[in-house]
Amino acid sequence: MASKAPLLQVRNLRTHFHTRDGVVKAVDGVSFDLREGEALGIVGESGCGKSVSALSIMKLIPSPPGQVTAEGIVFEGQNLLPLNENQMRKVRGAKIAMVFQDPMTSLNPVLTVGWQICESLKLHLGMTQVQARARAIELLRVVGIPSPQDRIEDYPHQFSGGMRQRVMIAMAIACNPRLLIADEATTALDVTIQAQIIDLVKRLRGETGASVMWITHDLGIVAGLCDRVNVMYAGRLVESAPVRNIYYRPSHAYTLGLLQAVPRLDEGPKKRLLPIEGAPPDLIDMSSLCPFLPRCHLAQEICHHEPPRVREVEPHHTAACWTDMQRLWTEKS
Repeated sequence: MASKAPLLQVRNLRTHFHTRDGVVKAVDGVSFDLREGEALGIVGESGCGKSVSALSIMKLIPSPPGQVTAEGIVFEGQNLLPLNENQMRKVRGAKIAMVFQDPMTSLNPVLTVGWQICESLKLHLGMTQVQARARAIELLRVVGIPSPQDRIEDYPHQFSGGMRQRVMIAMAIACNPRLLIADEATTALDVTIQAQIIDLVKRLRGETGASVMWITHDLGIVAGLCDRVNVMYAGRLVESAPVRNIYYRPSHAYTLGLLQAVPRLDEGPKKRLLPIEGAPPDLIDMSSLCPFLPRCHLAQEICHHEPPRVREVEPHHTAACWTDMQRLWTEKS
């Protein structure tokens, strides 16, 4: 029996911004799949192209100055690239929903949260005002807003940061989308609220069967939420693997550097964290060689002459690195 096609297929995605100083290659040849019901983590430092990749999939990159090209962005068997704005509006919210980092700038400050949730329900599901209001109250209850029948008439500024993020999630899941994209959705929240939001997303994923793309720089969140991880650096996808492989057998020097910079409870307080020396490359003047080369302590002679190929280092685990790190892990064990 032939395997089922992925829910989302991204092939050779490139998003460039034309500026006075030159062309910024924010995303440079990214390809990946997202299966139905899967949670995919996208990790990397600020400016690596995580958010731009998601906005490109949603076709929310302003043009000009942005220019998005790809061999395909196929969702549910349909290529999104040729769709015009009216056609994409039927996809956004209804089939693909996005939760942004700062809900205060994403929510309209002069409209009640109930109005903003109801708008999507009436637009995509054709509900009446009465039906939409009842559904909005239920959604607020699902995401943990106390007394939703009273809070539905409140404005965004009347909610705390964590509660505003819950409202954003309620808006995102209102139409039962097949894919939920969360862009740094817990970054501005304290640790306790972060944990509550993550538990909420895990529960909603279990109940609805939706796929999740979780964009973050927090490797701890990824470990507890995601099935697979894509590691990005300087606009490129440098490693992709099941979450356990990433943490126990990383196959790219940058991934290893990220893990070594994260404190671990099982190694004691005296374990020294190892920072990644240097700075990310200029995205305007990008070399064809490995973008991590100037900061890499595992570089080989070939790294200075040939760009790395994306290779399968083990089943379902790929990396764009010349160093055979799997051999290093085998020798250590």
